[in-house]
Amino acid sequence: MTAIKDALQRDIFTPNNECLLSIVNVCKAGKKKSRFLCATVTTERPVLAKVVMVKKSDKGDFYKRHMAWELQGLTTVDSIDSSKETPDFNLHFDKVYRWVASSTAEKDAFISCIWKLSQSYLKKVEFLNVSSHLIEEESILSSNSQSVAGGDKDPLDDCQELNACEEKDIESMMEMCECAISNAEAFAGNLTSELQMLDGAIIESITASDNQVNSLMQILDEALAKVDDIEGKLSSYDEMLQNIKDQMDQMSLSNRLVQTGNTNSSKLLEEIQFLVNYMDLSEEHVMALREGDLSSPKGIEACINASEALLQRMNIALQPGHDKLTAVTQQQDLFSELRDTFAQRLTNHLNNVFVHRGHCQSSTLSHHTIGLTLPKHSPLHRDLLRYAKLMEWLKNTHCEKYEGLSRTYVDYMTRLYEREIKYFFEVATVKMASTTKEARVKFATLSKKRGALKQETESHGSSEKLTGSTSSPNSLAVQDTSSRCSQSSSSEIEVAEHTKFDKIFEQILSELYALCLAEQDFICNFFKLPQRPAISLPLTRSEMEELDGVVQSRCIPPQGEYRHSLSSEMDMVCLMNKIFQSVEPELNDFIAMAVKIDSFHSLYMLVTMNHHVWMAENVNPASYLSITLRNVLVTVKRNFDKCISGQIRQMEEVRISKKSKVGILPFVTGFEEFTKFSETIFLNTEGQGDVDVAYIKLVKAVFMNVEKVANESQKTPRDVVMMENFHHIFSTLSRLKIISLESEKREAKCKYTDHLQSYVINSLGQPLDKLNHFFEGAKAQGIHDEVSSQHTNQELRKVIKKYPGKEVKKGLKNLHKKVGKHLCEEEGLLQVVWCSMEQEFIRKYKHFEDLIGRCYPEFEITMDFTIQDIQEYFSCIAQSH
Repeated sequence: MTAIKDALQRDIFTPNNECLLSIVNVCKAGKKKSRFLCATVTTERPVLAKVVMVKKSDKGDFYKRHMAWELQGLTTVDSIDSSKETPDFNLHFDKVYRWVASSTAEKDAFISCIWKLSQSYLKKVEFLNVSSHLIEEESILSSNSQSVAGGDKDPLDDCQELNACEEKDIESMMEMCECAISNAEAFAGNLTSELQMLDGAIIESITASDNQVNSLMQILDEALAKVDDIEGKLSSYDEMLQNIKDQMDQMSLSNRLVQTGNTNSSKLLEEIQFLVNYMDLSEEHVMALREGDLSSPKGIEACINASEALLQRMNIALQPGHDKLTAVTQQQDLFSELRDTFAQRLTNHLNNVFVHRGHCQSSTLSHHTIGLTLPKHSPLHRDLLRYAKLMEWLKNTHCEKYEGLSRTYVDYMTRLYEREIKYFFEVATVKMASTTKEARVKFATLSKKRGALKQETESHGSSEKLTGSTSSPNSLAVQDTSSRCSQSSSSEIEVAEHTKFDKIFEQILSELYALCLAEQDFICNFFKLPQRPAISLPLTRSEMEELDGVVQSRCIPPQGEYRHSLSSEMDMVCLMNKIFQSVEPELNDFIAMAVKIDSFHSLYMLVTMNHHVWMAENVNPASYLSITLRNVLVTVKRNFDKCISGQIRQMEEVRISKKSKVGILPFVTGFEEFTKFSETIFLNTEGQGDVDVAYIKLVKAVFMNVEKVANESQKTPRDVVMMENFHHIFSTLSRLKIISLESEKREAKCKYTDHLQSYVINSLGQPLDKLNHFFEGAKAQGIHDEVSSQHTNQELRKVIKKYPGKEVKKGLKNLHKKVGKHLCEEEGLLQVVWCSMEQEFIRKYKHFEDLIGRCYPEFEITMDFTIQDIQEYFSCIAQSH
């Protein structure tokens, strides 16, 4: 705080002829921005006291004057509370200014200074809640202020304080002079005389030093003479050294000329050796390139070494001027001729290998597909991989021949794979159709329809293939789906038959997976292609549904752009798309046929496809296999959604008989069978999220259609339909323990409980209704605890006599028969409903018994039967049925 006070005095108040007496760091009540309140007085007369507010500038680290109030305008100083220490205080000028000091000590010091200034200059400021020790009249400041007001000396004048050494010297001087204190004039005279004596001594000392100065000048003259002598000797030495330098320069020039000649000779020899060593190709390599055997391992190895040596010679970086040498030009022409000759030989040989190996592969096609396996091309790949280094050489030397050879391989392998894959899927379709009798019948029907449609298409001049995915008859698909949905509602689903299809589909994907990976590895190694991640990561299900029509166009380039992409950069995905262009259509055809035969096949396909997509993406998410499987997965998910929609549509189309009771609705049992079936398939698989969404759709549709049927039911009461079916749903969900349907399970239980209670109350009605009317009449007349003379105990006894035990038991028997007609036997809720009715009847009995006891306590009126009798009635009726 002292440093701040000095800075404020120097920078703000001294230029304005003011003296800073006290300072306090404050902020306004409720705010955090700090300022300084300063108590000041002017150094000129008349003395004017002020309270100045100073704050820190926003644009720099300095303070500036913000506001000022003359102390004459101060009316009240309020310290808020004198009993305890608080930093709050108020100053009353033209308005009340409320401040909060940074500490209580600063506030007290500031208020004390204000009090002293007011005592010196004002005498009229009122101090409230100020401690008595702060307003003492005697203080240094007040005495100084009074002297400022009436004295001749200004207390604010600055004076320089003596340091310790000066004080000690003055004291010793005053001790040497006895009259220093008693006679100041004599002491001053002595000091003057001593000062004059010192001046004289200084002058004499300067005069005496002339002889020494003359002696020094003589010594300097002698030194200058010696320096001149030394300079003369140095000049002679420089002349001798200059002669030696000229001779040495001549010798250095001769040496440089000799070294330059030696260097030139060495460099010339190095250049000749370089050209001889690196521009010469051995006769063995020349023979291998011209006539080397490309069919034997030794011949291939010799050709690889020769081609690498040739490429190395052709890529030698020649120095400027080398190309003007005749020998170098002749060697370059020879290298070019050898390169072109060997490139042509290699291209012709590999073309022959493609054709020969391909024919051998096609001859064994029927042997492989009998066991639902695709032919292995490992022998072809193994033979061709021997030429991988030569293909890399061809890529670096003859890009056009390399691309032409690549296109030849792709075109030939495309036709080969198309035949193999088509035959493979035909065998798979036949095996799928032979799993069940129903599948064989449907397959025969679908085959006839597809054949007729194909003939019709061909008759119109179309040569396109019938894929069966979008051009198949929609009506048939709907009928098959509805037929399969109705079968799924029964309990006769043969899991073993579906397992056979699952194995077939798994075998198909496994064979395609192995085939594509093997071909991709071969292409990468043979053509030396990088598998660049040019395709985005897998899409979410919503993105797949929105972009289904865009996925294939984004992943597979159009046929017309193939050559352009191949010529610009050999892309792995483009090559694989071209070679296996029949995989995705054939797979989609097979999926469409499987769904038409049995819509529940989509469940197995969804699990299997998810698994294989996951496997492919773990290997490489940007590979052709990952992209193709993701595209097919979109189709499988759409078929699965259609299956679920078919189930929901069948629920909406259910119509109940008006002459028979409803019982458990067929789509409720169908939902039970579907969940059992799907849980055995999707448990702990990648497709669990899809089936959870389907579960929620199905159970919501079940809830909605159960209520719809209940509202339309005429034979069976609405509460019975709701109670029985929601009890069945709750039992199913409790048994299966599906986590995603926990909230639906609780809802089913709530609906079952509510409608059970509603049915019990409505069926039981008002037991002992005349007794109920008796007490309701009493309540209507304002009687609650005691019955007036208008309702005597005799009237109550008459009412009770109308309900003997035998009549009550007879009524309960009729009620049991009525309930038995409403409820179905397969759900077995008759005993539950009967127990609930028993509890409700006993509750009513206790209610009447309590009313009789409270209203007629002195007459000892009781009913003809007891609670034990009621329990016996219900028990006997239940056992008899």
